[in-house]
Amino acid sequence: MSKSLLVALLLIAPAQAETQADTQPTCADKEQRILERLQRAEAADNQAQVRGLTKALQEMRANCSEEDLADQRRQRIAESEAEVEERREDLAEARRSGDQDKIDKREGKLAEALKELGEAREQ
Repeated sequence: MSKSLLVALLLIAPAQAETQADTQPTCADKEQRILERLQRAEAADNQAQVRGLTKALQEMRANCSEEDLADQRRQRIAESEAEVEERREDLAEARRSGDQDKIDKREGKLAEALKELGEAREQ
């Protein structure tokens, strides 16, 4: 991976997170997704799926809170940020060793970790 591509990934990930911050899923969003799936299952006369989705809907209504969703999101982001930091350290170590194969592998792993961080921030 070229250095310019890596720099671009580093610059894009935070910008994407800022534009996505206002569209975080809510309990109402989760309920709507379950209801849509439930309607499709009912239309397909899939009773096993209807039972499972009905149970999921009841549990979601009983247990979902916006605070819990925000906490879960913060936890996913923190874990992803830690992974990115670890991958950056691995890349720095590979660069110190001068082994191009290691550098290429570490750049790929860092790019994947940055992608996952961007996805965690979008959710």
